[in-house]
Amino acid sequence: MTVDVQNLTPRMVVQELDRYIIGQHKAKRAVAIAMRNRWRRQMVAEHLREEISPKNIILVGPTGVGKTEIARRIAKLSGAPFVKVEVSKFTEVGYVGRDVESILRDLTEVAVKLVRDEMERDVMAQARSSAEARVLDLLFPVAAEPKGYSDRPAEPGKPASHTRERLRELLRAGKLDDREVEIDIEEQSTGVHVVPGLPMNEQVGQQLKELFGQLGRRTHKRTVPVAEAQELLAQQEARKLVEQDKVVREAVRRTEQLGVVFLDEIDKICSRDNVRGPDVSREGVQRDLLPMVEGTTVSTKYGPVRSDHVLFIAAGAFHTSKVSDLIPELQGRFPIRVELESLTAEDFVRILREPENSLIKQYRALLETEGIKLHYDDDAIVAMADAASRANSLLENIGARRLHTVMERVLEELSFEASELTMKEVRITPAYVHERLDGLLEDRDLSRHIL
Repeated sequence: MTVDVQNLTPRMVVQELDRYIIGQHKAKRAVAIAMRNRWRRQMVAEHLREEISPKNIILVGPTGVGKTEIARRIAKLSGAPFVKVEVSKFTEVGYVGRDVESILRDLTEVAVKLVRDEMERDVMAQARSSAEARVLDLLFPVAAEPKGYSDRPAEPGKPASHTRERLRELLRAGKLDDREVEIDIEEQSTGVHVVPGLPMNEQVGQQLKELFGQLGRRTHKRTVPVAEAQELLAQQEARKLVEQDKVVREAVRRTEQLGVVFLDEIDKICSRDNVRGPDVSREGVQRDLLPMVEGTTVSTKYGPVRSDHVLFIAAGAFHTSKVSDLIPELQGRFPIRVELESLTAEDFVRILREPENSLIKQYRALLETEGIKLHYDDDAIVAMADAASRANSLLENIGARRLHTVMERVLEELSFEASELTMKEVRITPAYVHERLDGLLEDRDLSRHIL
């Protein structure tokens, strides 16, 4: 069971990203090529395959221009294990906090869940059949059958269980969905709770959680409707049908060969001259990250996992620092550097209109649940985009995230009163937008707190 990326050409990747992210073509091309090279590497002869290392990427640009979204969409598109981590949360070895090896452990956990879900989907038809038999046993226990009853297909000369078959027909027709049955549900303990402030190696903590999780597994009886019972029992049967060893082998393979790690806020660990206190471990975190990016082996509860061929995509705004402030060894492990452009008012207009998950479509869908049809004039969209652009220039530039604030401000009154309105169609006009935003933009002190 492998991820099929053979037909995922760079051009197709860029086209898919264009559906959700406006602009930033250089960044899209860079990550598309990196993903295609992952497939190309798997097609290379084995003796050369190990020598081909991933071309890690560092994205440089202000906040809110699409850095994280590009990485997230790429991972989703390829079906690869993906984890996003904020580098500023890690501390140098010797300090209380997360160590960088947990990145690979988290990535492996993601891969295990990804593979297990896929394998369970593959056996779900068989699992549903077994779940149906278990529900029938609950509705019409085997012990209640006449002597000599068998759930196997009736042999020649032996009458079938008409009652059970009739129940099966009613069950499949959904006529028994509301009846209640009592089933056994497996419950797993959430694990050990670590006392805050207590020094503990992260790997030891993980082992303790696993141990207490094993000891804490128990079952309890629960009365549920037949429809819910079928679903719960199907999930239980699917878990039984999937071999854990097979899941782990495939998950480790995907982690090592296809894993993607997004290192956000990497500029926050840049070294600064003559700095003491909380910033003292910044360079230490870089040195801890270096072997992870270069290639190391980390112990996980699924066995050793290598990071040699994991693709690392780093991103940072670099407002007060620059890429050259990173230690030279770490810079060298990110050969591809892409600078993302700041967003303009024209970009904001496109962001509101074009993506499949655009904000105007989201708000339209939300208000439709109240029976209200929301219409936007073209000039109103331009006015909202212009307001976001002006707010970014007057205040901190937070990129496209400013659109969330602007849209919420424009539609706040409507969202509050939607459940009580008698009119079922509302048109957002330029005047409607200006009435709610212009006063805020003129009052810079007020806009600093609201926009």
